[in-house]
Amino acid sequence: MKAVEFHLPQDVDKSFIVFREKGDFFPAPWHYHAHFEFVLVNKSTGKRMVGDHIGYFEEDDLVFMGSLLPHVWVNDPVYLERQAEEQADALVIHFTDDFLGEDFMNIPETDNLRKVLALADRGLALRGDTRARINKLIREMPALNGLQRLANLFLIFDIMSTTSEYDLLASPRFVQNFHYDSSDRFKKITGYIMQNFDRDISLTEIAAVSSMGVTAFCNFFKEQFRVTFVEYLTTVRIGHACKLLSQNDRNVVEVAYECGFNNLANFNRQFKKLKCMTPSDYRKTLAIR
Repeated sequence: MKAVEFHLPQDVDKSFIVFREKGDFFPAPWHYHAHFEFVLVNKSTGKRMVGDHIGYFEEDDLVFMGSLLPHVWVNDPVYLERQAEEQADALVIHFTDDFLGEDFMNIPETDNLRKVLALADRGLALRGDTRARINKLIREMPALNGLQRLANLFLIFDIMSTTSEYDLLASPRFVQNFHYDSSDRFKKITGYIMQNFDRDISLTEIAAVSSMGVTAFCNFFKEQFRVTFVEYLTTVRIGHACKLLSQNDRNVVEVAYECGFNNLANFNRQFKKLKCMTPSDYRKTLAIR
């Protein structure tokens, strides 16, 4: 079974990813990525494979994994056959070791955290009071913004840097011998989007950037990024809109067109879909803080 490289969508106004995986089952294949990752299972049961370790997951299961460690969560048949009473539900956090700058992990205060990050190359299954405390912090994060979300992550780092309540998963031999295929295709695609999101980008155009046909590109993008190209592009645009809305010198119409939306109605609709409020209401929340 060959592991595939995998990316989750990230808002341009966020330094790390908090992603909710909810559906009949967890669809991600056997994969790896450059990010460190927490996976908290809210609902569902099944088997998880981390490197060469196979374990069983259930509600409240929490695993922390390092960069490039292949893994997959496979739901029990009741979920795969869509017969479960509740949908599978998990919260995922992704961050890179330099998401706060290249020097952050080298400051004295992160000495113990660096040791945990090194152990995460094998994957850690958290347990006991450590798991309960971190689970609470992770579950709060989807409703938090800005420094509040970052503060919860720092609290998690603090707990991780002093705990011994974990089990190592993958064997050292597996970590040493695993080889991954890496290409610059992801960087080409995301780089092109970031440079051009303020205008129309056709599927033909972006497919050509990735040296693929349109159909192949659409299948590749959905499989690897978990969303369609249009959905990803919209996320990038709305994230930039949030940044612009924090600057009071722009009105909502200007923000919409500067972010690549051709009409205000579509901008308002997409903004409310992603942020659960209108752009005007979002700006009001900023004024309250």
